[in-house]
Amino acid sequence: MTCRPALSDSHPPEPGTPSSPSFGVCGDRPLLRERGQHEVFCGLAGIIWLHRKIQDAFFLIIGSRTCAHLMQSAAGVMIFAEPRFATAVLEEQDLAGLADAQDEIDRVVARLLERRPDIRLLFLVGSCPSEVIKIDLQRAALRLSKVHGARTRVVSYSGSGLETTFTQGEDACLAALVPDLPSAAADEAPDLLVVGTLPDVVEDQFGRLFAEMGIARTAFLPPRRSTALPAIGPKTRFLLAQPFLGDTARCLEARGARRLAAPFPFGVEGTTGWLAAAAQAFGVDDLTFRRVTAPGRERAARALERQRATLEGKRVFFFPESQLEIPLARFLVRELGMEAIEIGTPYLHRAHLAEELALLPATALLSEGQDVDRQLDRCRAARPDLVVCGLGLANPLEAEGITTKWSIELVFSPIHGYEQAGDLAELFARPLLRRALLKV
Repeated sequence: MTCRPALSDSHPPEPGTPSSPSFGVCGDRPLLRERGQHEVFCGLAGIIWLHRKIQDAFFLIIGSRTCAHLMQSAAGVMIFAEPRFATAVLEEQDLAGLADAQDEIDRVVARLLERRPDIRLLFLVGSCPSEVIKIDLQRAALRLSKVHGARTRVVSYSGSGLETTFTQGEDACLAALVPDLPSAAADEAPDLLVVGTLPDVVEDQFGRLFAEMGIARTAFLPPRRSTALPAIGPKTRFLLAQPFLGDTARCLEARGARRLAAPFPFGVEGTTGWLAAAAQAFGVDDLTFRRVTAPGRERAARALERQRATLEGKRVFFFPESQLEIPLARFLVRELGMEAIEIGTPYLHRAHLAEELALLPATALLSEGQDVDRQLDRCRAARPDLVVCGLGLANPLEAEGITTKWSIELVFSPIHGYEQAGDLAELFARPLLRRALLKV
């Protein structure tokens, strides 16, 4: 079950059209739903961390010069290295209908693969210009796979900002990969699949913990190389590492895999609950689980103690952007003593976040969607100590004397697991310390 709105509901209203908030319930707590103007990055931003993860993949955006400028600005293009993403820019002849878009894509892809024979997986990524929306990229991917499939698999997905927030670009990318995952043999032992992009160092840490618990058959999606796609089947149990992978989870379940319900692995509490879900599913005894996790729990608790002095008692306000808001609010409130005033999220997936919602304080306002002007009014009235928001809102709020944290930085940074708990807390403490140093 999901609280995700229909696509038409997520669009900004027409000029002059009122967008009245509505109130519902989520479990036993009230939920404010808003469908007004919203301020988020588009799904193309997911390429920034996905291209670093899948090391033999290439992301070809079919888009405009605006898309190219976004990627250059957000990712900091490595001009002296061979990048693993690019934009096929629509030119005047494309806009005028003088060139066949499918022929143009074929030509650009052939040229790219001739120049870059190391590419083993090519993503055609759609964007939001109306001329791109009209192009059938799925058909193009099927056609190009027949031509280049011996060496390069071609897959398509949409990163359009009309359909996604920026973290949903990863969801669309991984969901597009699921049909290509090999099927596990019926007689194979149960295996564990961790779903969601994790930095390699974090992936290695979790892999060691699962191995020490005796869960030997563990795989990760996405893999580091496209030639190592994990096999899945009815005996596959998967853990979501990110809360924004609703479509990917649905596709995996359609292939017979089963999701393990758990909080997300942020902080000591979330990481322990996440690992415990796997331990329970694979029959790991309590003594072994405690022995394996105890050193990490103790190190993380010590690291958090150092940041608690800065964060305890401070009031935090989350604008909706990354869909990490609910687990991060739980972490800040329960492990660092902060007070959450409002926890905004673009979409609320009740089933995937059930364990997190049960741990949130009843006093925090939970909101889904956005009417940015109304939400700014609530934020200004509350005068929080810290606001977690997107880049577009951070500068104006800073100018008003409100301390902010960029939510996109939380997606780029290693923040999962015991070893990163202290770093995660520091990401929230740093803006407060900077503000204190600058205070006259």
